[in-house]
Amino acid sequence: MPDLNQATYFVAFFTTAFASMEDVRREAPEALQRHLERTRRLHAEGTVLMAGAFLEPKGGAISTMTVLASREAAEEFVRGDPFVELGKVAHHEIREWNNMLR
Repeated sequence: MPDLNQATYFVAFFTTAFASMEDVRREAPEALQRHLERTRRLHAEGTVLMAGAFLEPKGGAISTMTVLASREAAEEFVRGDPFVELGKVAHHEIREWNNMLR
């Protein structure tokens, strides 16, 4: 179970090359499956605290965010993501995030 008492976490934001989840399922079903399996495994290991796609595409593209326990974990998450490897992430950003409820 992830530790929710850290002072800071790191959020990886992705802007994909997909306009909808239907496009993702149609154009990259294997990458989606690998992405979900990997993210769930990292969550079970305590590296990923939460993750998901925003419900309303911004600028016509699916965007996601993943909250991770460390900068190193966030950088590795980005490097090893199947959509990044496939060239389907148009932009990504890692930002430090303060846990005010700690």
